Amino acid sequence: MSVEARNEQAWTLYGQRQLDRGFMPPVPEAIKWAPWEGVGPGSEILGDLIGRRVLDIGSGAGHYAVHLARAHGARVTAIERSAAQHARATLHHGGETGVDWVRGDVIEHLRAAEPYEAAYAVGTLAFLDPHVSLPALRDALATGAPLVFSVLHTDLHGHGPSTTVAPREQQIRLRQEPAIPVDMFVLVPHLWEDLLTSYGFQVEAVQLLTAPDADDPVVHQLIRARRLPDRRTRISSRPRSQRPPAPHAAVGVGAIVLGDQGLLLGRHRLGTIELPGGTVEAGEAPEEAVVRELAEETGLTARPEDVLLLGTLVDHVGDVVRVTIGAVISHWEGEPATQPDESVGDWRWCPLDDLPSELFECSAQILTAWRPGLPIDHPPAHFTSYARRTTPSSGRKP
Repeated sequence: MSVEARNEQAWTLYGQRQLDRGFMPPVPEAIKWAPWEGVGPGSEILGDLIGRRVLDIGSGAGHYAVHLARAHGARVTAIERSAAQHARATLHHGGETGVDWVRGDVIEHLRAAEPYEAAYAVGTLAFLDPHVSLPALRDALATGAPLVFSVLHTDLHGHGPSTTVAPREQQIRLRQEPAIPVDMFVLVPHLWEDLLTSYGFQVEAVQLLTAPDADDPVVHQLIRARRLPDRRTRISSRPRSQRPPAPHAAVGVGAIVLGDQGLLLGRHRLGTIELPGGTVEAGEAPEEAVVRELAEETGLTARPEDVLLLGTLVDHVGDVVRVTIGAVISHWEGEPATQPDESVGDWRWCPLDDLPSELFECSAQILTAWRPGLPIDHPPAHFTSYARRTTPSSGRKP
């Protein structure tokens, strides 16, 4: 059974249970992009919608479509594949002015639709293959139209997002009812950003929405993008010779800082968990780059002689060769803390036997080059080990 068919069955079962209960959510005063009240922005991030054609992707009970029509003057097309969910919406709001209720497949709908001036989805884009949904949305959105959607990032079990575009089983939960299995694309933020960029969108913001209860591990992503103009056809030029152009590469460093409480890891603003590190600047030795990046990102200080270079990892990101030098810091001073204007912060010590699942690819590659026995999956990379020199045990400088 396809992902789409399985999810349609799941949402039809969910919708039927809600019909049987007679439950219908009230028309809200604003869109809730995550399940909690008062978390994140509201409908205003869609911009001015008066008189504009707006697509509600996977409209469910239809309460958000009605809200946008009533409060913002939008002309909303609310499309829903599940028969039971569509029935819930039309039973309660079938005569609503400004809303066109459509039951069907959103991809098929987009192929024949007039251009929309905005599109949004509350959780529902995670149930569609982004390699199918994003190009269909690009083709059906007017130039400059916003696409705003929320998707799951971390689930109830603390299972974080994936670095590969593949569905995984999650569950729809309804109180006092058996959980309903579904297939979802739960992706790290930078992967959503890469996908959107490759399919003709400009990503304007990615925001992580966390539960107000500190004991609740669930996190949602709120992604704001905009449909870019079509690229103009370029005129190609002839090369002077058959010699290929010089290869392009990105060169960076990643630092392993292992203390008594575990491994030092931080969270990037796009959601991934990373080692301290960054780009090697022109004329900079790798050891100097490690020390500089460590200080800039964490506030810890070390000396170049405290740096043990492990070796070079080489892989590809698109057409770019990525060269990453892994290193171990043997001694350091200070306490790690989030630094102003840095993209990585929230530094924490993580036990090696309990590493988080949403590791950035480069960090994962460095860690398995350092200790091959660590249970970490990541894209393949070619590792060349450097000659090891004698170094003291890792730890804080006295």
